[in-house]
Amino acid sequence: MNHDDYDDSYILEILRETDTIALVGASANWNRPSYFAMKYMQAKKFKVIPVNPGLAGQTLLGETVYASLADIEHPVDMVDIFRNSQAAGPVTEEAIAIGAKIVWMQLSVRNDEAASVAEAAGLKVVMNRCPKIEYARLSGELSWNGFNSRVISSKRRRI
Repeated sequence: MNHDDYDDSYILEILRETDTIALVGASANWNRPSYFAMKYMQAKKFKVIPVNPGLAGQTLLGETVYASLADIEHPVDMVDIFRNSQAAGPVTEEAIAIGAKIVWMQLSVRNDEAASVAEAAGLKVVMNRCPKIEYARLSGELSWNGFNSRVISSKRRRI
C-alpha cells in the first residue's frame, strides 16, 4: 500500500464499511479538531465512541467516554487516532487486539511500523488524513465552501 497517495476508491470503501468509530484522543474542548471530527461524523450517522483516559466515565456529545479501546463493550470498525505518531504504535496494537478492521491516523500522524503491523494483521490503514475531511471531499460537501473536491457532478453524492 502506498501510504503517500490513497486512491479515492480505497477511502470510499473504508467509509462505506464503517459504522462504529473509536476516536482515541477525543477532547471535550469544543474548539479542538477531535471534537469537530466527532460531531461531524455523528451527524453523518456514524456511531463515534470517544476514548480518553482523562475523561473516562464522562459523557461527550451524548456518548460515554472510555479510558481505553479494551474498555469498549461492543465491536469497533475503525480506530481514529488523534494522538502523536509515536503513540499511534501502541494504539494500533490495541486496535488489533479488539478486532478493529481499520486504523486511521489523523493529519500529521504517520507511523509506518504501526501501519505494517496492522496490515500484517489484516487491517486497512490510512495515515495523515482526516475521515471528516475525506467524507466531505468525496461526498462533494467541500465544494459547497469553494474547495476543489475533485468531484464534478450536478447531483449530491451519497457515501
